Amino acid sequence: MKNIIIYTDGACRGNGQENALGGYGIILMYKNNKKEIKKAFPDTTNNKMELSAVIDALEMLKEPCNVEVYSDSAYVVNAINQNWIDNWIKKGWKTAKKEPVKNKELWLRLIEMLSYHNVKFIKVKGHSDNEYNNRCDQLANEAMDEYTGE
Repeated sequence: MKNIIIYTDGACRGNGQENALGGYGIILMYKNNKKEIKKAFPDTTNNKMELSAVIDALEMLKEPCNVEVYSDSAYVVNAINQNWIDNWIKKGWKTAKKEPVKNKELWLRLIEMLSYHNVKFIKVKGHSDNEYNNRCDQLANEAMDEYTGE
């Protein structure tokens, strides 16, 4: 299997408010090849953007791969590495507070990708000295700027 490195970052302007604008940045790396992707979305949240970036990146891979996903999103990384998803499923898609899990449809897509690829999630510190995480943040902001014509 191919070894792929993915960096992702999601962003949202007006998170939690009506008409929030979101975007994400993705960097896919295979051997000496690097591909950058950016996309903006209306009416979204930061968590949806973080999650969508990972899902969309994994869906771009045309065959099963060994993948390292680097993200600054504790929401995404902890859901996998701390088995939150398994607990949500066992509890009928309810959180520890017995509330419905948000973004269930996205989590289901991610679970599908995790059954296809061998994925390791690695948490990186956001807005610090990680070159690729910073570039993904820049791509997400560029996507939002282009969407609004700024």
